[in-house]
Amino acid sequence: MYAVIRVGGKQQKVKQGDVIETEFQKGEEPGKQLTFKPLLVVGDDGKPLHGKDLSGAKVVAKVVGEEKGEKVKVVKFRPKTRYTRRQGHRQMVSLLEITDVSVGKRAAAAKKETPEPKDKPEPAPASTDGGDEGPADEGVADGGKE
Repeated sequence: MYAVIRVGGKQQKVKQGDVIETEFQKGEEPGKQLTFKPLLVVGDDGKPLHGKDLSGAKVVAKVVGEEKGEKVKVVKFRPKTRYTRRQGHRQMVSLLEITDVSVGKRAAAAKKETPEPKDKPEPAPASTDGGDEGPADEGVADGGKE
């Protein structure tokens, strides 16, 4: 089972046991538990759940630590003026370990059976007295001439 969660302004595909790098979570100490509401959950059977089916779903993560991310090199250059500036930057990232991906009770309710349609009422039996066909012929004795 895996889920897609939104963390740090980005969406990430996670499953139980994954360790993911996210944008720095300020004030979060290692060992603290965080809960995310998933955007999409795909079960072990491959059936996706989204929208109203996820009302009770949650993803629980534990803060493992924080570290610096990959280095980004910034270069400023202007031709014909001997102007060159080089700079590097390493953004802080938080490491989160996904401890649980659960769907909740709503997914079980989504599998409810559709009620069987009720039997249609049978039409009334035709009269066998040999009478006229109905009210259209009543009152017209001369064939419709007046």
